[in-house]
Amino acid sequence: MPRTVAGRVRTLTALIILALVALLASTWWAVGAARDGVRVIGHDAGPQVVATGDLYFHLTDMDAHLANALLIGTSRDLGMRRDQLLARYEQSRAKAGAALLQASRLADDPTERETARDLLDALGRYERHAGQALLLDEQAHHAAGPPPQRVLDAYRQATDLMKLDLLPKAYNLTLDNGTLVRHTYESERSAVLTGRTLVVVTGVLLLALLLALNHYLYVRFRRVLNPGVAPATLAALVLVVMSTSMLSSQAGHLRDAKRDGFDPVLALSRTRAISNSANADQTRFLLDPDRADAYTQTYLSKSQSILYLQADSLPEYTEAVESQGRSWGRARFLGFLGDESERALTGAQAKAFEKVLDDFRAFQLADRRIRDLAAAGRTDEAVRARLGTGPDTGVRLFARYDASLNALAGLHRRDFDAAVRAGDEGTDGWDVVLPVSGLVILVLVAAGVRPRLAEYR
Repeated sequence: MPRTVAGRVRTLTALIILALVALLASTWWAVGAARDGVRVIGHDAGPQVVATGDLYFHLTDMDAHLANALLIGTSRDLGMRRDQLLARYEQSRAKAGAALLQASRLADDPTERETARDLLDALGRYERHAGQALLLDEQAHHAAGPPPQRVLDAYRQATDLMKLDLLPKAYNLTLDNGTLVRHTYESERSAVLTGRTLVVVTGVLLLALLLALNHYLYVRFRRVLNPGVAPATLAALVLVVMSTSMLSSQAGHLRDAKRDGFDPVLALSRTRAISNSANADQTRFLLDPDRADAYTQTYLSKSQSILYLQADSLPEYTEAVESQGRSWGRARFLGFLGDESERALTGAQAKAFEKVLDDFRAFQLADRRIRDLAAAGRTDEAVRARLGTGPDTGVRLFARYDASLNALAGLHRRDFDAAVRAGDEGTDGWDVVLPVSGLVILVLVAAGVRPRLAEYR
């Protein structure tokens, strides 16, 4: 330290300025990290994941309605007519196209844009095969049940293209952006927490230097409180407390947006898409007898990915679901719904999740009834149990289950939107708060030490 009083005052003032700059820089950097995290999770990659998840669902929905239309044929005694199913197919096609365009607009990576273009091309080829199958089926004028072989051949080209090309590429878009969201969350939230630590350290150092300056002025000039340094100390304390609190809140908003919003929304979006594909397998089982065993196995695999219970065959799995359904509250299972059961669900979310489980169980029991009828050679009754108008038909029970999934996802999406909105609002105004606060503290310190230094001129 300098030997003169004026030199010591100048040194303490310089150290205060350095500590203040470090505090402001740490806060500015942490605020930038928080904003980047909210931007990527809430406005860029996050919404793109949701869009591609919707794309995956609408693609599977297209294929499901196409299979239903081919299975029902020209029958008019099931309550659900071919033109109704074709209208739903067209709706799903339009929604898939809209979701694909949205995903393409949000894509900011060359690989993602190329994948989106490939998807557009593959979707056009799928529509050509689907149109050919529908035209041949209309010319056949067959009753409800499996259509002629030439119709099946055309449909197989369409559905194989869907399963082997369209759906994997749609999933790759979801996977890439989901990885980006996860990495962004981990890095930016870590940066916010690190910034908070730096704010606390530099803030404590700044306060200690301000107190030391005030104490030195008291000792040398007999002033208990310096009229400039004392309010500067108070202002610095307020800035440190506010910055620490804001950064803690931002870290919490990022956590809420990712863990309580984005993760369950993405998982339930995948659950809806896989469930819809399994629902289509229920139709394909009746539509294409030559591939019935393969469709039964894929149905079991998809069902277990949704709610995993140990079973070596579909009848065993259905029995396990029926047994577990009597005590969902004590059940432990894996799969997408198993992940959902591990979340801290309360209130409306807990009730919505319980309804999802009950509706899933009802859909599985309806599937067993359809397959039992088909195995007994009662194909007409199996088709009716699948596509009829009764409240316990396959399509009606799946629609109820899908609506339950969508309602639960909506609750999580509401939490996601609230966390993103809070994250956006949490850093509002800090571009002004930081420079203004720094300037005020500097002016107050200068006002406090300048008269004292003037005494030594």
